[in-house]
Amino acid sequence: MVFHAVLPKIATNWVINLYRAARKLGSNGVRNYRNSCATKPSTAAASRCTIPSAGDRTVVCDFDGGLLRSTALFPYFMLMACEGGGLIRALLLLCCFPLVWILGEHTDAGVQVMAFVTFVGLRPRDTDLVARAVLPKFYMERLNAHVYDQLWLPAGRKVAVTSAPRVMAEWFLKEYMSADVVVGRELQMFKIRNGCYFTGLLCRPGPGMRQKALKEVLGADGAMADVAVVGTSNPLNHLFIPYCKELHVVSTEYAKTAQLPRQRYPRPLIFHDGRLAFIPTSSAMLAFFLFLPLGLVLSVIRISIGIILPYKISFAASAFFGVRFRTSGCRSAGDGAKPRGVLFVCTHRTLLDPVMLTVALQKPVSTVTYGLSRLSEILAPIRTVRLTRDRNRDAQTISQLLEQGDLAVCPEGTTCREPYLLRFSPLFAELADDMVPVAMDAQVTLLYGTTTSGRKWLDPIAFLANPAPSYRVEFLGPVPRDQTRAGGRTGVEVANWVQHRLGEALGFECTGLRRRDKYMMLAGNNGVVSN
Repeated sequence: MVFHAVLPKIATNWVINLYRAARKLGSNGVRNYRNSCATKPSTAAASRCTIPSAGDRTVVCDFDGGLLRSTALFPYFMLMACEGGGLIRALLLLCCFPLVWILGEHTDAGVQVMAFVTFVGLRPRDTDLVARAVLPKFYMERLNAHVYDQLWLPAGRKVAVTSAPRVMAEWFLKEYMSADVVVGRELQMFKIRNGCYFTGLLCRPGPGMRQKALKEVLGADGAMADVAVVGTSNPLNHLFIPYCKELHVVSTEYAKTAQLPRQRYPRPLIFHDGRLAFIPTSSAMLAFFLFLPLGLVLSVIRISIGIILPYKISFAASAFFGVRFRTSGCRSAGDGAKPRGVLFVCTHRTLLDPVMLTVALQKPVSTVTYGLSRLSEILAPIRTVRLTRDRNRDAQTISQLLEQGDLAVCPEGTTCREPYLLRFSPLFAELADDMVPVAMDAQVTLLYGTTTSGRKWLDPIAFLANPAPSYRVEFLGPVPRDQTRAGGRTGVEVANWVQHRLGEALGFECTGLRRRDKYMMLAGNNGVVSN
């Protein structure tokens, strides 16, 4: 009985080893198989990149390992769990990873475990926000440049197949990648008085679901796709063979060197949301949860330094506790004999921009804000004044503050994480001629210090909880007289000139997008919060 039980396992192990050895002997590039008896399979070398053009043909592409350079599903489930469900759900999913690893990420059982922990109890609206505002950044950074340029982009009809639930990838594939059809697993929902919620269970699990979906997509009986693109390590790749004329297999080694540059993204990635600033693999999330208690302690210490200590001492103390701060340019605030203060026009990266400006100047500078939380106002070491979004009242408020001294403004009206500058409101240019543009940039490795749909009072805490948050403050000198309203320019012309000057200093691209555009895309509202 023992022999009969062990023999199949030994045979299976031999078959797996033979398969791996045969795969290693193959090419490291994209292997091209034609579904025809008269044509022998051919191999394209990775170094030559001889992937044939798709033309106007129908292309069926495996999203995980085909379009993306990695076949891993766990990081994207973790993003959905953390950003849509919170840290406790993310910790539960991390605890389930050993089971997922044993079952296999792409197997029905492995995907079911991840889907249940990730989606059970979540509302469709929460998952839609994550799929629209968080996941596209991580998908875009892991696109396979060769597959995208030579097979996906020129295709006439584009069909994407994913092993994950369809709600995770559909928005990105249709909005960014112009996919015509997305085939993926479906999630069950239940309705109660307050709305719909996911059960975490998959509808019609198994390979048969994907086969049926592919038949429906291709249309008539016997219809086949012209090209199919799959990754090497996906166990469901054999499902594509009966439905395509040519099969292109992308090896893992080949995909590692095929990153798509930002300049060639299908659409500019300007806005994204979420707290996590890294791809949450299992090892990365384990390190994150181990560091998080220390990060919170560091954040409290760094905030206390900014509130309690004088500016000259806080600069050195913050550096001792890991805050990297670089400042350059002329810090002169103008002629002290002038009756009005100087207006410092800053780019907006986090809520700490005015505080970092104050540290760089070594003196307090007032600032105006739209949506600062009450906790942030209490803890702020500088004076903050709320604006009302009423143009006349806000102009009067800014004028009064300039009469009292120097003032810092962020005319973008909201933060932007990527190397882009949003449209500058011309209001500041209509109220002052003594202006100093200040180029500010912030870098993090663990947690973003901004959010659109989350808890804004956590923004400074999250930013300062990073192991080594960095800030760059560069003073660009006073705006020339001939570029102000005193020199005959309009407020819009002055605002555009300052925006382009700051963009050149930072290497950022200037846009005409506004605060409302950001919030409509990421949160589904206009960004106005009632007091």
